[in-house]
Amino acid sequence: MTGPTAEQINDVLVGFDRLYGLELLDHSETEVRARVQVRDELKQPAGLVHGGVYASIAEAITSLATGLAVLASGRTSMGLSNSTSFLRPIIEGYIHAEAVALHRGRTTWVWEVRFTDDDERLCALTRMTIAVREIRAG
Repeated sequence: MTGPTAEQINDVLVGFDRLYGLELLDHSETEVRARVQVRDELKQPAGLVHGGVYASIAEAITSLATGLAVLASGRTSMGLSNSTSFLRPIIEGYIHAEAVALHRGRTTWVWEVRFTDDDERLCALTRMTIAVREIRAG
């Protein structure tokens, strides 16, 4: 896929993605890799990374990759469904995310996002559905 590099995208991240520290590492139309450094602000009171952080990462990276893939055809992307299963906690280091497109349809894309810790242990799985829609004029 031609388009911006991961570094170029990281330079222009704004809003919530910048706030929690999303760092895109690599992307294509069918795969995305990213990470987020664990900080106290991202933890729930028990000291574990908050589940909303995983959901945010999954939606951000899959919406981004889908959007870049469909933009040239006059379409855009947005999260439609996000379901995460938590398998083991992450309490320090980095949250590593790898997303793979499972379905690339006309109106929806479905992704699987695997979250691992620094020891490459599987910590969470997300099934993310992205809506693909025509860009509205104006």
